[in-house]
Amino acid sequence: MPKFTRIYTRTGDDGTTGLVGGARVKKYAARLEAYGTVDELSSAIGLARTALRGVPATNERAHRLDAWLAWTQDALFNLGSDLATLPQNRRAGMPFIGPADTAALERAIDEAQRDLAPLDTFIHPGGSSAGAFLHLARTICRRAERLLVALREDEDTIALDTQRFLNRLSDALFVWSRWINAELREPEYLWNASSAPPAPR
Repeated sequence: MPKFTRIYTRTGDDGTTGLVGGARVKKYAARLEAYGTVDELSSAIGLARTALRGVPATNERAHRLDAWLAWTQDALFNLGSDLATLPQNRRAGMPFIGPADTAALERAIDEAQRDLAPLDTFIHPGGSSAGAFLHLARTICRRAERLLVALREDEDTIALDTQRFLNRLSDALFVWSRWINAELREPEYLWNASSAPPAPR
């Protein structure tokens, strides 16, 4: 377990940052873009969890969703830790994303979908605060996935399981946003391709 004695180190003042194991790379490196975006994603999920505190504690669906989101943040930390470690510096026992994590997300999606009406068109992000933050998290997850795909093209040591996990997580975040919005009686606003602006006043 890492022990932090001081927040600032000044070692990054030259535009580099340290990976697990001590190697230093530029702060704009593709690997950093990827795991930095994973960190951003976890922060957005944290906002959704904070918004869930406004839901009565007796609400079973909100409690269940928070449990899934708590697990997701831990999984994302494991993913970020893996991305922050070069292959030669990996050690036994380090956390990583595996097939079981993606399977868990698929189970979560199926569980939530059972409570939702099917969609036959696109919907706009929004609804409750928790639902809107989950939509935001979904878009960040998609960006993290794109960055990871690009990184994997340059570095074949990045496990495909991490890419699969992010792909499935974006689906889960979309379904979870609908799931909590439905529970909180928030309407879904459907895409209207022929929408007109408000009439002049």
